[in-house]
Amino acid sequence: MTHRIAVVVLDHFSPLDLGVPGQVFWSAESAEGEKLYEVVTCSPGRAPVRCSAGYTVLPDHDLDVLDTADTVLVPGIHAGRALLNGTISDTLAAALQGRPRVMSICTGAYVLAAAGLLDGRAATTHWRDADHFRTLFPKVRLDPDVLFVDDGDVLTSAGVAAGLDLCFHVIRRDHGSEVANRAARRCVMPPWREGGQAQYIERPLPPSADTGTSATRGWMLANLDTPLDLAALAEHANMSVRTFTRRFREETGLSPARWLTWQRVERARHLLETTDLPVDQVARRAGFGTAVSLRQHLHSAVGVAPLAYRHTFRRPVK
Repeated sequence: MTHRIAVVVLDHFSPLDLGVPGQVFWSAESAEGEKLYEVVTCSPGRAPVRCSAGYTVLPDHDLDVLDTADTVLVPGIHAGRALLNGTISDTLAAALQGRPRVMSICTGAYVLAAAGLLDGRAATTHWRDADHFRTLFPKVRLDPDVLFVDDGDVLTSAGVAAGLDLCFHVIRRDHGSEVANRAARRCVMPPWREGGQAQYIERPLPPSADTGTSATRGWMLANLDTPLDLAALAEHANMSVRTFTRRFREETGLSPARWLTWQRVERARHLLETTDLPVDQVARRAGFGTAVSLRQHLHSAVGVAPLAYRHTFRRPVK
């Protein structure tokens, strides 16, 4: 059955944020070429909506279409009540309640937060708005360093192009890496990006004579199944531990340990999806050592155990 995504378009919306879900989810197809998602647009009262780039769109539906949606998505906005004082209309707030899955791109998180959907939950938004967002919504556990946050039935993404990362993540979560990778290739995009948005934050960088950590990251990927401590990584990069840690975070937005764990989780997911290896062998090849460690990290990342993940995403052999 086709999964319906309803995009709620509000005044002062970001044009890219509106275009991303329509393009990315439209690109997701089964191996037989069947479309897996339907994207519809709506606005309060089906009113014309003005965007920040100076043109107006007319959504096909009013907010009643949310009752038929499997996922509701709110694009970013560049002005309006949600950004000004953290409020939205009672009508919109009520319409967003009780949906099976809700997503936001960039400052669309303000709308979800104003509806009370992010209270006590992890979320993200554009890094430039982090301090302002925290002031308006102190109950939200904001993480401005990541590209997106998957909190189960509520997902939020960072600024602008991070909406692409979130949409590809959702396709992978719903249908597995093969479908997500195929959609990414069609969009001429990587299916996922390293690190978080911390690497894009404007900050002066001190002059450096070293050559960065890229080569060491490649070495780490080639040796995920071996023990890799910080001292060994710094030695490979020919840097002190302190300099390596600083440069690594500047270049990826993550600490070396967090980046390494993420890569090992990705390796484990790939092996679970594409092989019949026992879980303990998947754990060793991904660098977690034991099945217990793999279970802990995979559950933390995607909320399921290895066998449950394989049952969901393993493509049957024909």
